[in-house]
Amino acid sequence: MQAGRGETPAPARELFRDAAFPASDSSLFFNSSTPLAQFREDITWRRPQEICATPRLFPDNPWEGQVKQGLLGDCWFLCACAALQKGRHLLDQVIPPGQPSWSDQTYRGSFTCRIWQFGHWVEVTTDDRLPCLAGRLCFSRCQREDVFWLPLLEKVYAKVHGSYEHLWAGQVADALVDLTGGLAERWNLKDLAGTSGKQDGPGGQEHRSCQQLLHLKDQCLISCSVLSPRAGARELGEYHAFLVTDLRELRGRAGQGILLLRIQNPWGRRCWQGLWREGGEGWSLVDPAEESELLSQLQEGEFWVEEEEFLREFDEVTVGYPVTEAGHLQSLYTGKVLCHTQVLPGAWVKGQSAGGCRNNSTFPSNPKFWLRVSEPSEVYVAVLQRPRMHKTDCVGRAWVPAGDHYTSGSPASFPGKDYQAVGLHIWKVEKRRVSLPRVLSAPPVAGTVCHAYDREVQLHCELSPGYYLAVPSTFLKDMPGQFLLRVFSTGKVSLSTRCVRITLHQHCQPRGGELHPIGFHVFQVREDRPTVETSCK
Repeated sequence: MQAGRGETPAPARELFRDAAFPASDSSLFFNSSTPLAQFREDITWRRPQEICATPRLFPDNPWEGQVKQGLLGDCWFLCACAALQKGRHLLDQVIPPGQPSWSDQTYRGSFTCRIWQFGHWVEVTTDDRLPCLAGRLCFSRCQREDVFWLPLLEKVYAKVHGSYEHLWAGQVADALVDLTGGLAERWNLKDLAGTSGKQDGPGGQEHRSCQQLLHLKDQCLISCSVLSPRAGARELGEYHAFLVTDLRELRGRAGQGILLLRIQNPWGRRCWQGLWREGGEGWSLVDPAEESELLSQLQEGEFWVEEEEFLREFDEVTVGYPVTEAGHLQSLYTGKVLCHTQVLPGAWVKGQSAGGCRNNSTFPSNPKFWLRVSEPSEVYVAVLQRPRMHKTDCVGRAWVPAGDHYTSGSPASFPGKDYQAVGLHIWKVEKRRVSLPRVLSAPPVAGTVCHAYDREVQLHCELSPGYYLAVPSTFLKDMPGQFLLRVFSTGKVSLSTRCVRITLHQHCQPRGGELHPIGFHVFQVREDRPTVETSCK
């Protein structure tokens, strides 16, 4: 519509352009070491209304919003994004409601998401210009390409890390923690297969099996990964992460129990050539009606696999802890709500508190934390590493992406190998004034099996009331680093750093020199946020 004679046309709305994460190569690439570099000259940036006629943030049908991977090797992150579809409260925590859509008068081309970073939620705002090839999104997308919550969240996560290329490889568990603020566990499927579903847990025997996944499927995000190629599934891809979207128990024609898992490939194509593929021999074991029903449930990129094949062909499972609407975690093993949470920062300082593992005589110099348990409790204790100084992120902190173990891309090309091998041990003590050498020479009540190159290591314990001493350590001594010690418990607990005795001695002058009145004060200086304590009301 043209303005009438004598009328001044309304000024066009100026859309936000994020200078901190511009629509340029600096936001796409870190060092151009991944296959993404071959598209450097072809990628353009477009806003959603330039990609489709009627863009939407969220879909009407949940399936339309499901994740789909593009050219970027970030299947690990996309699998974690699927966790947000387990509950609206999870999605609202990460993508705050009430943001203007493209049809609103208040739309200005910017969107805000929250990412959990080292103990607190960080709000990150960016513009909605998205990388495209030939006018279509070239990285993540939803099943319906007019739905944009996923590519916008992916852009925010890329901004936090410094570039899209920084997302080329990583751990599903790390992304789950960043999107929920909770915990995630990784289970080695070869251990499960070799021990009939049981393995030694950090606090005793913990039952881990596909049967347990059956009970967790409706509450948890479950992902599985292939770390090396398989002869029976050549198209699965190396270092690739998948979603476990369903598990079903069947009774075979001969009366035998059959457990099937439905797997979704973020690439969006069916790639399974096993016995339970469409038309495969496995279906001859069940009633044709069940075969028809289960095959009809498959969406794009999904396939069924039987438990034995699953344990053989896949390497690892990642399970995110359920998060209640009140924001509390639930135990994977008992389902109990972990109402009480405490967090304290700590550091390994070279020459002072970086004592290394228990093989070193300097182990007692490691940071020590007092954990007081007031009632019999199921307790989870985790050590979360802060990455070493590499790159400054969008909110001014040092940051690099997940490192050293991978579920996507090539480890040789990934730029973020920046985590140390870390372990955690816990001793029960009778009182707070203890003989440290005697305590640490005794067996701990709980401890990690080994020091792991993971961003976060954790212990699961059943603890009786009393005092406990928790000691996080790096494998090598004199390796500096910062960390958070996080405690989640069903019962009331308190966490504090170890008590120290400070003595000030005055030097006496010879021949009866005069002494002066002296004293000192101790001030607490915190480099990070203060102790955080939450509990059920």
